[in-house]
Amino acid sequence: MLAFVLRRVVQAVLVMLVVGLIAFSLFTFVGDPVMFMLGEDATPEARVRITHLLGLDQPFYVQYWNFLGRAVEGDFGVSLRQARPVSTLLIERLPATLELSCVAALLSLAVGIPLGIYTALKRNSWLAQVFLTVSLIGVSLPTFLIGILLILVFSVLLGWLPSFGRGDTVAIGWWTTGLLTASGLKSLILPSITLGLFQMTLIMRLVRSEMLEVLRTDYIKFARARGLTERSVHFRHALKNTLVPVITVAGLQLGSIIAFAIITETVFQWPGMGLLFIQAVTVADIPVMAAYLCLIALIFVVINLLVDLLYYVVDPRLRLDRAAL
Repeated sequence: MLAFVLRRVVQAVLVMLVVGLIAFSLFTFVGDPVMFMLGEDATPEARVRITHLLGLDQPFYVQYWNFLGRAVEGDFGVSLRQARPVSTLLIERLPATLELSCVAALLSLAVGIPLGIYTALKRNSWLAQVFLTVSLIGVSLPTFLIGILLILVFSVLLGWLPSFGRGDTVAIGWWTTGLLTASGLKSLILPSITLGLFQMTLIMRLVRSEMLEVLRTDYIKFARARGLTERSVHFRHALKNTLVPVITVAGLQLGSIIAFAIITETVFQWPGMGLLFIQAVTVADIPVMAAYLCLIALIFVVINLLVDLLYYVVDPRLRLDRAAL
């Protein structure tokens, strides 16, 4: 177990080093930070002074090492657009993104797994066919179009839900949440459905296919031959083995939800990190772009590590294989 964890940690560190190199390369290949700070009319003396203060006159490997050292401390410099520390901007936007992503992930799991079980056990029913047909729509339509359609129906035509913003929030220390206010909950409904719909349909179809595969195995036939009830066969034996691959997909999809919340946050003007990144791209705010890239990569790496560990605990075959080695 310890060797397995150490191997995954080493892999995670290597991934973060590569991502850090890519993020640092943005400072070199995407625009000139000195020009962004001083403008095109800056004097050569001022350019030389700022270049020296930023350490841009040092060798590439020295700049990269310094960048990694500051990144480990959470220091990504100052936003070129807002003239504020990038870490402060991300901390302010992090609660909104995590709140939206977690609600979308819980929604996709709470709806996707039961629908996947139902469409597997009742695969010939008309309702199961309806669910499968609707799931094709969720997989096929792009996220921004789903968001626009939801806004058109529930905000413009019906007027039930707000079309943009986060609503009223409550501050708990440095954390802000809209889950404790009525307007915050209303504002969360449409973006969470938009963000979680693709993952919901993916999980539903994955659970369905895995459960159909498990139900064909010999040990399920043996369980039925022993006289076990269908409920016991389905939910004690088949479902347990069905959820093993779902754990991996669901964990990785959580990282995808956080990373690709950019589109949803832009459509609904949700004040999260994704919207901050889009605003940074439009003005080439490189420190914000680099920090966002590193943070999202760190989230992916941590989630992937946790999923690997959970998969190791849930699936006894991995433990047996390690013991055999």
